[in-house]
Amino acid sequence: MNEMKQEKISGEPTAVDERTAEVAADAVGEPRKEKKRWVRPVLMLLVPALLLLGGIYYWVSSGGTVSTDNASVKQDIVSVSAQVNGPVIAVNVKNGDKVKRGDILFRIDPAPFRVALEQAEAQLAAAHLQTSQLRTQAAGTGADITGAGANLQIKRNALARQAALLKRGFTTRADYEDALNEVRTAETSLADARARAANAHAAIAPGEQPSIAQAQAAVDKARLDLSRTEVRAPMEGTIANSDRLQVGQMAVQGVGMLSLVHDQTAWVEANFKEKDVGKMVPGQKAKIEIDAYPGMDFKAHIQSVGAGTGSEFAIIPAQNANGNWVKVTQRVPVRIAFDGNPGKPLIAGLSTTVTVYLDK
Repeated sequence: MNEMKQEKISGEPTAVDERTAEVAADAVGEPRKEKKRWVRPVLMLLVPALLLLGGIYYWVSSGGTVSTDNASVKQDIVSVSAQVNGPVIAVNVKNGDKVKRGDILFRIDPAPFRVALEQAEAQLAAAHLQTSQLRTQAAGTGADITGAGANLQIKRNALARQAALLKRGFTTRADYEDALNEVRTAETSLADARARAANAHAAIAPGEQPSIAQAQAAVDKARLDLSRTEVRAPMEGTIANSDRLQVGQMAVQGVGMLSLVHDQTAWVEANFKEKDVGKMVPGQKAKIEIDAYPGMDFKAHIQSVGAGTGSEFAIIPAQNANGNWVKVTQRVPVRIAFDGNPGKPLIAGLSTTVTVYLDK
């Protein structure tokens, strides 16, 4: 009894325990072996099948689409500048403001332009006055011609009488010559009157007087310059870069003062590799993914394919005929238009990824 207790306490397995353990192990291990026999063949067949199906799908679908992430959102941006020089006296907008076409953006001091308009109007009045004087002078030359003609006729009658008296011997040769000289003087006076009349009528144009037209043009220009002191929005859009526009700043003609973004006409400019644009034509469907809106796809289509690569329109085009030439894959800008309203605010310059579905 003591020996049996010592064997149990020592923990050594008995023959019966070993047999029981072997039976239990065989009962459990047999299903496991059976399971392993089925799993291995299934995996050996399933994995290659999945790889084959994936390869076939990729081969079939890869030729129908072309993608690029060298694309960004573009919008019409106008740099608004002053058309006359002068100090800015009022600024009506700030960055982010929505404006409509014709809204006043800022004002330039109009005082010098009002003075210029008044001077032009004074010159126009002077031109009208001068024209009236010329017409009056031209009308007066007609009376001078009539008087000179009547005086000539009197002198000719006096010469005829002197000639008749000289033939009869009742007058002297000197009196006859005096009468002849007076006729010649009267003829000269008549010729001068006719010349003055011709000059007076020539100074008056048959249509509008040139001096009046010139003065009227000066008035119109002065009035136009005055209206340009109010700088208005050329189109509907959003104001940008207006921080540099301050009251008191000198507006210089042709220098941009702020930018106006036409946010209703956004598109995407995608630069595809030259080998990808061979099958692209306007109208093909496309998909746009904008980094600013992850998880959203925007339906679109090709609007136009660029007429030249980007390097051709660069400020300094590549000179491939000079020096060593290395072939570089060119990119062609493709304009992608949204289908309808994107429904999200689009910002010029946002990064996008464009996928074009080519026609098979």
